Amino acid sequence: MNLSQRLSLVFSALLLASCAVSAWLQIRASDLHDQEVIQSVSRDLASHIAQNGPLIDAHGPRADMLRALFSQLMAVNPSVEVYLLDANGQVKGDDAPPGHVKRNHVDVRPIRRFLTGDTLPILGDDPRSDAGRKVFSAAALPGANGTTAGYVYVVLLGEAHDQWAARIGGNSVLRTTLWSMTFVALCSLIAGLIAFRLITRPLGRLTEAVRDFDAGDEIGARAKLSSLPPSHARDEIAILERAFVQMSNRIAQQWRELTYRDQERRELIANISHDLRTPLTSLHGYLEALSLKFDMLREPERRRYLSIALGQSAKVGRLAQSLFELARLEHGQTQLSPEAFSLADLLQDVFEKFELAAQARRISLRADIPPRLPDVHADLGMIERVLTNLLDNAIRHTPEGGMIEVELAFRSNKVTVTFSDTGPGIPPELRDSLFLRPVNVGGAQRVGGLGLLIVQQILHLHGSAISLADRAGRGGTFVFTLNTAMASPDR
Repeated sequence: MNLSQRLSLVFSALLLASCAVSAWLQIRASDLHDQEVIQSVSRDLASHIAQNGPLIDAHGPRADMLRALFSQLMAVNPSVEVYLLDANGQVKGDDAPPGHVKRNHVDVRPIRRFLTGDTLPILGDDPRSDAGRKVFSAAALPGANGTTAGYVYVVLLGEAHDQWAARIGGNSVLRTTLWSMTFVALCSLIAGLIAFRLITRPLGRLTEAVRDFDAGDEIGARAKLSSLPPSHARDEIAILERAFVQMSNRIAQQWRELTYRDQERRELIANISHDLRTPLTSLHGYLEALSLKFDMLREPERRRYLSIALGQSAKVGRLAQSLFELARLEHGQTQLSPEAFSLADLLQDVFEKFELAAQARRISLRADIPPRLPDVHADLGMIERVLTNLLDNAIRHTPEGGMIEVELAFRSNKVTVTFSDTGPGIPPELRDSLFLRPVNVGGAQRVGGLGLLIVQQILHLHGSAISLADRAGRGGTFVFTLNTAMASPDR
């Protein structure tokens, strides 16, 4: 069974049980009310009987007066039964047919409660029943020296009342109670089933939407969610709907990010494989040529082959070192060692490392450094790697006869570094993914392999970021900032 059927079944069982208990309580309350009314109306009946004449004398109960009085009283009201009790509750006189009195002793504690005016109804023993208790009226008979000689004990609802009540009214009362209970139960059941249907309908649609989402039908799931009627803001089902919508959106977004990251990983592996394949193929070719033609080659050719092989081996080593460094940066295994140093001096040192490479391609290096530039507070080795990667990347993609310019500027307690070259620039369609993965332009890598990824990770550790800017007459222009030693929170 589904949730709606289980709820309906449980509700029906609870409703029937509640109706049965309610009917029993109603009948019980009605009986107690009738008994209270009868006992209240007939409260002084026993007193009137006791005042009609002495029912007990020195020789005991007066049988003649008892029979006459009891017969007259029961002839007027057949539902009452009159008994004469002694002070201990022993039955001393009655007008019951032979064999109808089942017990000859009546508990006097309820009689005393009745005489002291306790709350009605008060039930006392029924002499014509082994264990029955009924409402009664009682009066004390005075004895010698102010003692109690006995009691007039009147059972108000005797055997005759029980017989006529069972014959006339029992079936009618029961029938009316059952019909009323059935009607109330039927109306409540119909109302409850309608309410359950209205409540569980959105849950059913939400369940179908979850199934569609689990089966991969995201569009179908969203369509079902959009068809759900608007609910009150504090409605639990509405809260569940909104939570599922948010969860599905978050899962879908995470799934798209995972797909994108997986695509990035595949492209990164493909690019790395391409970068490794070229130098490894060249390295293997020249080493194989040296191995097979060593005796046939002259000394200058051997040196040239070895030089080319060493260059390709160094290229493979640099790529492996870049991969290792990028992995450490991305997994947080690199710790900063910040210190105050002159960024202008560091830039001049990096320029000196690339001076010969720039002269070989007739590329001019220019540094625009303002006077009295404050020191920066950063990791010297990592910032040197940032400048090295950016300058190496610029030299490789700047045509012969071009220019590379590095501008340092002090703004708002930060030093801004701007790298620009006269290369072909970066196409607009590649700018969004420029700092996410190595990209290719026309079959050749535009950003120097993993260089920009390492730069981005290093600057991220320093609380900064690198961005691409547009400059008229320039190719690629990269900008980042570093905290000065005065503004650093560590100083």
